[in-house]
Amino acid sequence: MAVPASAQSLSQISLRPFAEVTEESFNAIDTFTSVFGRTYQPFWGGGLQVTLGDRYYAELTASRFRKNGDRVFRNAGQTFHLGIPLTATLTPFEIVGGYRFHLTKRPWLVPYVGAGVGRYAYRETSQFAADGEDLDTRHAGFVVHGGGEFRLSPWVGVGTDVQFTRVPGIFGRGGISQDVGEDDLGGFAARVKFVVGR
Repeated sequence: MAVPASAQSLSQISLRPFAEVTEESFNAIDTFTSVFGRTYQPFWGGGLQVTLGDRYYAELTASRFRKNGDRVFRNAGQTFHLGIPLTATLTPFEIVGGYRFHLTKRPWLVPYVGAGVGRYAYRETSQFAADGEDLDTRHAGFVVHGGGEFRLSPWVGVGTDVQFTRVPGIFGRGGISQDVGEDDLGGFAARVKFVVGR
């Protein structure tokens, strides 16, 4: 007996590696503005997306942000720069599942939405740090995103989306982030992905 076309479609699995460029506006506005001069920062990364029947997908992404700034402290509502350089590195590992929509009149455009969890490693170092000033910690968070993939050819696509992350448990326990009452290392991000695969 023949297998229905819909069942055949759902059984098709595709492995799709990708590279991505991200610009994120962090929720910790005062912390990032004080230490780095601005709240929006770039990430570079990549990962692997697995699609089932070109409808459902699971995605594993690793990316990295690294930036030089300087240590600050706040007193009586004013921020003072200490002139001590520091380097901050944030490395997210995210797993997201979602659904891809197919538009009959626009087969070259595939909208998608997804949600998942992440593990976020944050490291902050300084050459002249006192005991307890450097930071090396990890914490879980959650992520949601939505956007569209433009199919340039059967094997190449470019995706653009907006992503929101919530990462508690890293900021707000010391330093300037505690002084200004900010405890979320997440934010809103615009992403561009270069995808290889059907």
